[in-house]
Amino acid sequence: MGSSVIGIGKGIVTSSIGALLKACNLRVTAIKIDPYINIDAGTFSPYEHGEVFVLDDGCEVDLDLGNYERFLDIHLSSSNNITTGKIYQLVINRERAGDYLGKTVQIVPHITDAIQQWIEGAARGDDPGQEPEVCLIELGGTTGDIEGMPFIEALRQLQRRVKKENFCCCHVSLIPCIGTSREFKTKPTQSSVSILRSYGLHPDMIVCRSEAAINSGAKDKISMFCDVEQDRVFALPDLKTIYGVPSELQEQGIIRALSECLMLKVCACDRMKRWSSISEIALHANEEVSIALVGKYTALGDCYASVVKALEHSCYEQGSKPKIKYIDSELLIDSAENQAWEDLKTSRCLIVPGGFGTRGVAGKMNAIKWARQNKIPFLGVCLGFQLTVIEYARNVTGIADAHSTEFVPEESCDPVVIEMLEYKDPDKKMGGTMRLGLRETKFVAKDSIVRGLYGNVGKIRERHRHRYEINPDYVNELEKSGLRFVGKNEDETRMEILELHSTVHPYFVAVQYHPEYSSRPFCPSPVYAGLIMAAKS
Repeated sequence: MGSSVIGIGKGIVTSSIGALLKACNLRVTAIKIDPYINIDAGTFSPYEHGEVFVLDDGCEVDLDLGNYERFLDIHLSSSNNITTGKIYQLVINRERAGDYLGKTVQIVPHITDAIQQWIEGAARGDDPGQEPEVCLIELGGTTGDIEGMPFIEALRQLQRRVKKENFCCCHVSLIPCIGTSREFKTKPTQSSVSILRSYGLHPDMIVCRSEAAINSGAKDKISMFCDVEQDRVFALPDLKTIYGVPSELQEQGIIRALSECLMLKVCACDRMKRWSSISEIALHANEEVSIALVGKYTALGDCYASVVKALEHSCYEQGSKPKIKYIDSELLIDSAENQAWEDLKTSRCLIVPGGFGTRGVAGKMNAIKWARQNKIPFLGVCLGFQLTVIEYARNVTGIADAHSTEFVPEESCDPVVIEMLEYKDPDKKMGGTMRLGLRETKFVAKDSIVRGLYGNVGKIRERHRHRYEINPDYVNELEKSGLRFVGKNEDETRMEILELHSTVHPYFVAVQYHPEYSSRPFCPSPVYAGLIMAAKS
């Protein structure tokens, strides 16, 4: 749970605690509670909430679930994300079905009961015999938010029902350092803890987020006024890399505190060395790989959170660290020299990630053309895949009017990219109307760069999130001009992976799926790893 400020890193704290428990050989799962009324995150603006993360089952969720999956190296499902919209929809459906036998449906007990039932079901998992031993629950928002109150009440009831030894409350709070004296201010934390206690939840431990490590005086004050033992007050200052958070919390004894609160039999954290190792590379690697990330949401890094993490994973595995240059694609529309073009041309590789809408499309295609012509390692993802086909069709195949029906009416262009027929929505609904989740791709070429990166397997499964696809009517013409569609769906009607032959370009690859969703700190996405290898060679 968080204090009076959002965005202080509850997701990273939750993920890091989970990573520590996993390192202690415990089975761990995680639940994110988002108190907003939306059913899921699918229709969110990237500028407001950051990227939309997609799970195996196609559920569109908050980016924090991506952190859970990466840090815990697990696969989550829609049951691991609770929203107010999901809970109310569930309760209303039950009421319409007569499940409440004519009773007046209320927040307490019906909404709070539904929340508890959902939590307990998700905590048990879907794998009999391998049920999680610890379930982490992150409650989004801040203490005192009106939309979060039913969830706090549900958690209070859950704590009372499962007994205190099976429930540990961790409060993540900002400790500001303001004024000329640079004194740490603990009053906001005292106030948020007081509010939380008035709702019936007493923090067992507090993680103090701050610019610099808080001093012992601030810890003493928090311990006394928040009624938490001093050795359960943890200082978590801003670190240069998030991969250092598990080690930082471990050194302060958070595993000991958790094992005492939950009566866990915890073995030594025998897998912590790898977290220390990746943190060391992130901080001190001598080699830096400059990467141009060309997109339309570059003003906010969280819009491409999984892409950035996948690039980090790939660089760290190869003993390097990334230097990512965020380039607004609108600044590349004209060929006139500017800082955006300078950043692009001085990078060792280029990635064009997914996105929606026509803004900046021309600039992205200019970047793709430059990478193709100058043999710069390139990776296109989702929309980047589609724009790669359009650019190649126009400038190599000779289809001058090639375009996507997402941007231009079909009758006004050569529609090399079209809306998938099965996902056309006559009612123009936005949420859940795309091809989502884990899908199978088979390799149709043996001498494929991408196939080699995946270990020369015949098929792979990756996560998708798109509404448009390559028009199969143009595939033969494109392939005759040298564009290779080396990966397709099972019946070979849907293009999934393209590349240029290695004799033509060292690494020119694009994929319809989102490989970044499956990348892990210690197991990078193959196509991202291939991009970095090509950039370094």
